[in-house]
Amino acid sequence: MIGSYVAVGDSFTEGVGDPGPDGAFVGWADRFAVLLADRRPEGDFQYTNLAVRGKLLDQIVADQVPKAAELAPDLVSFCAGGNDIIRPGTDPDDVAERFEKAVDRLTAVAGTVMVTTGFDTRGVPVLKHLRGKIATYNGHVRAIADRYGCPVLDLWSLKTVQDRRAWDHDRLHLSPEGHTRVALRAGQVLGVDVPADPEQPWPPLPPRGTLEIRRDNVHWAREYLVPWIGRRLRGESSGDHVTAKGTLSPDDIRTRIESVA
Repeated sequence: MIGSYVAVGDSFTEGVGDPGPDGAFVGWADRFAVLLADRRPEGDFQYTNLAVRGKLLDQIVADQVPKAAELAPDLVSFCAGGNDIIRPGTDPDDVAERFEKAVDRLTAVAGTVMVTTGFDTRGVPVLKHLRGKIATYNGHVRAIADRYGCPVLDLWSLKTVQDRRAWDHDRLHLSPEGHTRVALRAGQVLGVDVPADPEQPWPPLPPRGTLEIRRDNVHWAREYLVPWIGRRLRGESSGDHVTAKGTLSPDDIRTRIESVA
């Protein structure tokens, strides 16, 4: 019975791609927190989301890990390193060494630390060329989890997020349905009864022609890829002026989810 949960990470854990009614993001971690809170007496659950979009591993370790350690919750979800891995020239072995040091610190104070692998990017333009690098990092994450007894939220094996409907228009962040499926899988990882199967098949889609696919790719490159590259070149981050959501009430999360359902 988990009574307190702290989410640590980047845009994935902040919930980018899953907007609430006020424009702020919900995301898988918030949705997962509701699943955990439903197993507790009303008012007897504490949830804090420290994640901020665009953050690199060292920034997460410096800014978020100490706060999570201070709270010493029953559960920490730790997803970090993805933004490092997709940057040119980074070494997944080096990133994994620094990741392990953070896991060591968190497991010393938290009841359980759930770590997260990266997605399989074989169907994602540009990122599909980094598939081997991501797989290498995932192998390290699983090995670290074995050494420290951490449950693994394995996103690489979650096949239903290979569907394009699981992703936002930017193709870098999950859609609301994608976030929902990850929250359900997180519940399964920890043995929580979940209300639906995250691997439930999607309804069939009508076939798309080559011209339509090409038009979509051009639009995506213009609207999302070029600005993303521009931020990298300028040394900017999408999270430079973003503040973490902090402590959230499960009741408030439920209300926000229901209002956009």
